[in-house]
Parts: sequence; C-alpha cells; structure tokens
Amino acid sequence: MSISTVANTLSDLYATAQDVSQGTWISRVWIPGAAPGPAVVLLKDRQVHDISARVATVSALLELDDPVAYLRSLPLQQPLIGLDDLLRNSDAANRDETRPWLLAPIDLQAVKAAGVTFATSMLERVVEEQAKGDPAKADSIRATLVQSIGADLGDIVPGSVQAAALKEVLISQGMWSQYLEVGIGPDAEIFTKAQPLSAVGFGSDIGIHPKSSWNNPEPEVVLAVSSRGKIQGATLGNDVNLRDFEGRSALLLSKAKDNNASTSLGPFIRLFDETFGIDDVRSAEVALRVEGQDGFILDGSSSMNQISRDPTDLVAQTLNENHQYPDGFVLFLGTLFAPKQDRDLPGGGFTHKVGDTVAISSPKLGTLVNRVTTSDRAPAWQIGYRALLDNLHGRGLVDAAIKPRLPSGA
Repeated sequence: MSISTVANTLSDLYATAQDVSQGTWISRVWIPGAAPGPAVVLLKDRQVHDISARVATVSALLELDDPVAYLRSLPLQQPLIGLDDLLRNSDAANRDETRPWLLAPIDLQAVKAAGVTFATSMLERVVEEQAKGDPAKADSIRATLVQSIGADLGDIVPGSVQAAALKEVLISQGMWSQYLEVGIGPDAEIFTKAQPLSAVGFGSDIGIHPKSSWNNPEPEVVLAVSSRGKIQGATLGNDVNLRDFEGRSALLLSKAKDNNASTSLGPFIRLFDETFGIDDVRSAEVALRVEGQDGFILDGSSSMNQISRDPTDLVAQTLNENHQYPDGFVLFLGTLFAPKQDRDLPGGGFTHKVGDTVAISSPKLGTLVNRVTTSDRAPAWQIGYRALLDNLHGRGLVDAAIKPRLPSGA
C-alpha cells in the first residue's frame, strides 16, 4: 500500500460528504516558489485556501475565542490547490516540489501526550516493564498478569476508592507497577512527546530509532487546546513507541518517544463547531493498518469510549495552576491498541520494518498515512522557532503570526 494509492482513494476514506462540506478543517502546507514557506490553510468544498496573510500560525488562530466564526468571516480568494491533489503530492516519495504539500497541522504548540489511559495498554506497559525489553518473554508475563490481576480493568475509575483498594491488593501480591500507578491512580501520566515544530504530517516518513528491535505505532486522537485550556478541535496522531527502550527502563521514556520524525499529526485539525465536538471525540473509533513490503499486514483499532480518563480531565491535568502553555498545546489521548501479533519468529511479537506504510483513520477525522524509516535516515528537523520567524519576516507575515488580522469592515 503506497501513500499515493491511499491518497487516490481518500475521497471515500477521508470523511463523509457532510463532514467535508460542513466541518471546519485547517492545516499547514509548505508553499514552494520564489518565497517558499509554511502557510496556514482552510479546507472548504474540497478546495484548500491559503489564509496565512490573515493568520500565519495555527497557534494564533486557536487563541481566538471563536476561531470558527473568524474563519467564516474571511473572504476567500482563488484556491491554492484541490484537496485530492494536495494529498497525492504530500507523498514524500513521489512529491513534485514545485507544488504544495502537507505539513503537520500545528506550529508553536507544545506537543504533549497522555500515557496508560486504556486498561489494555496499561497491562502491556507492565509487560514491557517485566520483560525488560525482550519481546520473547512477553507472552508468559502477559498470561501471569492476566491470571493475577484480571484481563478487564476497564471498570476501575482512576483515583477512586475501588482503585486504591486494588492497589493495596496488588502491592501485597508483589504485582504493583509504576504503570498501574498512573493507570488507576489519581494522577495521569502526561509527558512531552516532541518539541514544537518537530512533528511531521501526512505523507512524510516517520522515524524509528535504528537500535530498536521492538516497537509499534500508536494510533491516537489528538486534541488541539488553547493557552486558556479551551479545546478547539482534534486531529489524528501516531505516537510512535519503542517498546524495548521503555521496557528496559521508564527513565528511557524520552529516548523511546522523542526522536527525529517520531511524531506524526494530521492531515487536518477539525475544529469544534455545530457538526463536531467533544462528544464525537469521546465516541471516536480509530482504525489502524500496517502494510509491510514483505507482505505482512496488521489491522487494529482503538475505541475512545473505553478510555479510563475523560479527555477533559486529561486536559485539566496538563494545563492548570501548576503548568502553563502560552502558545497552546496538543494532547495525544492514548490508545487501546497494543499489537501482540508475531511478525517473524513465534513469540517475537510485532515490530516495524523499514518501508512499512501506516494508515490511521477515523470517520470524522480522516486518514493519516506515513511510511516508516529510521530516525537517522528521515529528513532532519531543521525549522525551529528562529527559522520560522525569519521565514515569516521575509514574507511580511510576522504580525499575522502573532495576531490574526480582521477582515476589512469587521
């Protein structure tokens, strides 16, 4: 499955006709030419419009009290490119660099993630911890855990009296884990997934650390949140995970999570409006397909209605009186998906191979597709804050990057 092939069929996969015509969708693209640079874009009627002359950063747009009303007030000029053409040209392996392509749909925001938010993934983190990064040991440990703890922890409310009682029982059995602490304890695990501006978008390569031999994709819904804690919309993300690194030690979390090109987002942020809101996030179904060049296929899914902590609680545990994000943030909400399917050797579990294509889709958010490489071979991250400011300054867009420009007469 090539990215171009997926892009060619996204007329059906991306969203329903009602979602495309009525939803409010934004992203960022790279515009080549005499003055190349990133642009904020609005999707309308399957056409992509450059609105960066009005608002040059997604961060500034999401700081508005009502970004949807602002976008609807903008006079739109000639479209930059059609949606289907943009998706096709975003395939890094088949890109015409004289035409626009998709970037990650965020810029200055912090990239945060919530871990161990589903019972299944919580047990898998305990498996990693006890296996010490060795996938061959995973099955026997998994069986022992299920027998001792039980396979279904989904009814346990984190931080509740019931959870505290279970903790005491597990401690007495020598089964307590730091992952169970954040899974059913009062405090969620919130960590920094990547640096601002480092995420990649639809069609780009995603990076796996070259020394990792046990890793997997993590298909997730990602919230876009303002500096005031207002949830403005959602997108899809791949929280690429190195199971061997984190399994050896939880102190290797940053090395397991924050590598070059190891975070992908997109293709678009769907803003909250009358057609889409937080209840749609709570009920979202996220599908995953991995196709390898060796013919291997892995299908999986994650149901947001099985999350152990409400998305609004996770946002409140991220931004509060103890921590602020003046440019806003995005928050990966975690995943139910934890692949156990053997790929090569019996008991070896699943791990990525270079060339895998990963497609993450949800009916109301679209489809995010990336190809797997290693972090040292993926294009290096080069555009940070200074490079972005320099680029926007050269294009006369610095003011619009700070504060959206109102339409004439508004």
